[in-house]
Amino acid sequence: MIVTNFDNLTKQIASSKELKKAIDFLMDKRQQELPDGRIDIDGDRVYALVQSYRSKMERHNPNFEAHRKYIDIQYIVSGKEILGWAPLENVNITVPYDQERDVSFGTVKADEWTPVRFTEGQVIVLYPTDAHAPTLAVDQPENIKKIIMKIALGS
Repeated sequence: MIVTNFDNLTKQIASSKELKKAIDFLMDKRQQELPDGRIDIDGDRVYALVQSYRSKMERHNPNFEAHRKYIDIQYIVSGKEILGWAPLENVNITVPYDQERDVSFGTVKADEWTPVRFTEGQVIVLYPTDAHAPTLAVDQPENIKKIIMKIALGS
């Protein structure tokens, strides 16, 4: 996992053609008002998911997710949240891996995950070894706008 301000992203992440496409898209679109939904950049190799939601007060027992096929680059356009992070091996899987949706879900013991404060203008890069619990409220629920870049592994 990498957590950084957007301006430091290219200095901290190893580059590939697909990662460059994802970062270039964020550089161009991060300040624009994008509609929620999927935006194809390079088919299933690189695409963006734009999401608007309200953060939740679920910090005592959050639901973690993990992916196998994609790296996530998550960028907060507006708002702030806590993103729970844990090594994948700490996850007790409760919903087995769904290959079509590229996701599994599970729980992590309270003392085995790290809360990461994630605010406007910051980026988190998550690899398949990083389980994560997004959408957690910092102090109280608030509106969040996020762009999640999906980069296929092997890129």
